[in-house]
Order: sequence, then structure tokens, then C-alpha cells
Amino acid sequence: MDSTVKLVLLYDYYGDLLTERQKQCFELKYHQDLSLAEIAQELHVSRQGVYDNLSRAESELLKVEEKTGCARRDQDCRRVAAKIRELAQPLAAHSDGDVRLAAARLMEAAASLEE
Repeated sequence: MDSTVKLVLLYDYYGDLLTERQKQCFELKYHQDLSLAEIAQELHVSRQGVYDNLSRAESELLKVEEKTGCARRDQDCRRVAAKIRELAQPLAAHSDGDVRLAAARLMEAAASLEE
């Protein structure tokens, strides 16, 4: 997974653990694609201040994920759910009604994993 995509995903999970300034810097960089200089101008701080806040934010997000693994487990769960749906799909058209019912139940269970 691309490091930027990973950081944005981790922000979705753990962003509330960051300081307000770290959140501002992160959102301006990763959600609005502003440069460090543009963020510094927007927030009326130095470019170095922006860099420091982003570094701390990124480090914190990675550290929390390393300790908890919540984002990784959620992504793993979503992959498994997609695989279950993929395998159950052909069974949904089976001539045996019991098989179709089992396939429907499997797809419902897979969908509930993603909620």
C-alpha cells in the first residue's frame, strides 16, 4: 500500500488522537494537497513548524497502528468479506433452494463484516 494512502487511512482511524494543529496540518497536506509553504502561510506559522507537526502526526498515527493493529485487522476483514461474497455468488444461482439460501446467508454475513 502506498505510504500516503496508508497515512490517510490511519488518519481516518486515529485522527482524533492528534492535536488540533497536527490535524490542521495533516488535512491541509493530505486532503487539500497543499505544500508546506502554503500550509505555513495558511496557518501563520513557519514552514519548519508545519514540518514538525506533520512529522509528529505521521509518527503518532504509525505508532498507534503498530500498537493496536485496528486498521490492519479491519482491512483484513474487508478482504475476507469480499472473498466470501465472491465465492458465494455462483452458489446464489444454484438449482437447489437450500444452496441458494446458504449463499444468501453467507453474503449477508460478509456484508455485516464490512459494517
